[in-house]
Amino acid sequence: MRMRRKKHGAERIAACKELLIEAPLSEKNPNDYFPSPSPIHLEIGCGKGAFAVGMAKKYPNVNFVAMERVSDVACLALEKAKAEAEEGRDNLRFVIGDAKNLVECFPAHSFDCIYLNFSDPWPKKGYAKRRLTHRGFLELYRTLLVPGGILKFKTDNEGLYRFSLEEFEAAGLTILWKTENLHAEPEAADNVMTEYEKNFSEKGQPIYSAHVRF
Repeated sequence: MRMRRKKHGAERIAACKELLIEAPLSEKNPNDYFPSPSPIHLEIGCGKGAFAVGMAKKYPNVNFVAMERVSDVACLALEKAKAEAEEGRDNLRFVIGDAKNLVECFPAHSFDCIYLNFSDPWPKKGYAKRRLTHRGFLELYRTLLVPGGILKFKTDNEGLYRFSLEEFEAAGLTILWKTENLHAEPEAADNVMTEYEKNFSEKGQPIYSAHVRF
């Protein structure tokens, strides 16, 4: 379902500009956008920001960058993050843009960890290259991650999960951990849920997840 356009969206985004990383970006160390240098984690497709805000709150010694393609969705995430920043937390920044342009946004080896949460499964035949776990994107992440960096992936779509495992293997990545029912695992105790995840879990939908090392 297409999100209804936000009233005064541009003005609302501008009101949160201190949390927004804008182009040109590629020549600048991402830590320069934060008050203090720390390991940096990237979420691709942050939606309304529940995961990014929750992670930034839970891990104050990590700097987080959240990317969202749709500006009206990013607006909600920015406003949520600004409310937290006003309480003294300042380790989260946002980029409005498309994942395929990430290497133009950040220098190589900028991130220690990348999160893919409930990405579009693009289930139609012929759309495999659009999936964010396709080997083409995995090579992009290899450039962005530090050597030995981690990708953490969650989805409610079994087809995307099985496709992703095949792509991870084809790309020569090490699967550190995987599950077909995240919320039944001990690791769920440290899991920060997205908006979609809360909705799916309340309906009893299993959550598939995998962690891989580059």
